[in-house]
Amino acid sequence: MKLNYKRTFFVGLAFLSICAFWQMYDGVVPLILTKTFHLDETFTGAIMAADNVLALFLLPFFGSVSDRTHTKIGKRMPFILFGTGCAVILMNILPLLDNSYAGSAAPFKLVSFVVVLGLLLVAMGIYRSPAVALMPDVTAKPLRSKANAVINLMGAIGGVIYLGLAAVLYPTSKTEALSHVNYQPLFMIVSAIMFVAVGLLFILIKEPKLVAETQELEKQHPEWNLAKKDESGNEVLPAPVKKSLAFLLASIALWFIAYNGITTWFTTYVDQVMGEGLGGASTCLLVGTVGAVVSYIPIGLFGNKIGRKKMIMTGVCILALCFFLGSLLTWNAHKITIPMYVLFVFVGFAWALINVNSLPMVVEMCKGSDIGKFTGYYYTASMAAQVVTPVIAGFLMKHISYRILFPYSTFFAALAFVTMLFVKHGDAKAETKKGLEAFEDMDD
Repeated sequence: MKLNYKRTFFVGLAFLSICAFWQMYDGVVPLILTKTFHLDETFTGAIMAADNVLALFLLPFFGSVSDRTHTKIGKRMPFILFGTGCAVILMNILPLLDNSYAGSAAPFKLVSFVVVLGLLLVAMGIYRSPAVALMPDVTAKPLRSKANAVINLMGAIGGVIYLGLAAVLYPTSKTEALSHVNYQPLFMIVSAIMFVAVGLLFILIKEPKLVAETQELEKQHPEWNLAKKDESGNEVLPAPVKKSLAFLLASIALWFIAYNGITTWFTTYVDQVMGEGLGGASTCLLVGTVGAVVSYIPIGLFGNKIGRKKMIMTGVCILALCFFLGSLLTWNAHKITIPMYVLFVFVGFAWALINVNSLPMVVEMCKGSDIGKFTGYYYTASMAAQVVTPVIAGFLMKHISYRILFPYSTFFAALAFVTMLFVKHGDAKAETKKGLEAFEDMDD
């Protein structure tokens, strides 16, 4: 079976735009809330969790709505274009309000910042599930681990672009003496990246044609469908598959609690524990992201051979170990050291093992017409986790110690390994010669 890598890279442009935005959001917004608006860690954590509260409802909703949408440009593309357009406009208002408040503090400016931030999160929620669902829409089930590796690679590239910009524009040497940092250039560049990426996606990917090709191919392989028809003729998941799906979604929630706790609070953690600014933290995260980037394609290639579940469980083990070692390395450190850079390379590798294989396991259990809905299930689990983890981690750091962050994430990563033991479905089917020509035709 052959994957059309060129086309999959183009499909991944939407995810590139999404990841560039969220990398910036997680890195910069907590600093603005704590340093400009002087909110404490608990309130900052609550605001940072707001995107996940909204996503808990918006992502399944718009994923399901896009399943039932039919337009000349496709069922996902309208949501991608509209959501991106709104986000590009709204995100550039945030640094204006930040700079204005720093110059002359006023309560209505804080309220305005929160309102605009809320609208921005809604805009991102409109197109996230449809953007992610586009990959399985145009990719047959046995090829989705390989395709998801490419999609995650594109997302990582978006993250690398942002982290590189942050490291260059805001090194510690330039920011440590400033009472206020102007982040508007960063917001403008990231919004331009999002606009160009989604514009290229629309030009290069003809969604209706590609979806029709994939659906025709999957009709020739009914064995790929885990759903079975009930007495009324409706397709339903058998009880064992439902059980596997439930444990898989629980695992997704647990490893996102662990990982998002670090990504949300790492810049603030480094600032408080080591005295490093945004540039230092961004460089450390950049190294980790590079570790993921170089891992995605090899992991995708081996996903079908080794098995998605084994790959995920290996990743979870490595993640838990890295977070444990991170606690030891940062306990009394005053700056980011070389061993920390090495550690984050392995964090990136572990996260790649998990991410490449988890979404394909979820959508493996659905029929083609429910891809948006099952993508929504995936995001419901991940976003539910991300609703609670910024608040809980922020509360623990405030009332116990900032150094609780890494042990906190270690515990939940280890727990995810336990729940994955009960997942028995969702691995890729073995490749067969039947239908091989059809796959090759799709690559033309």
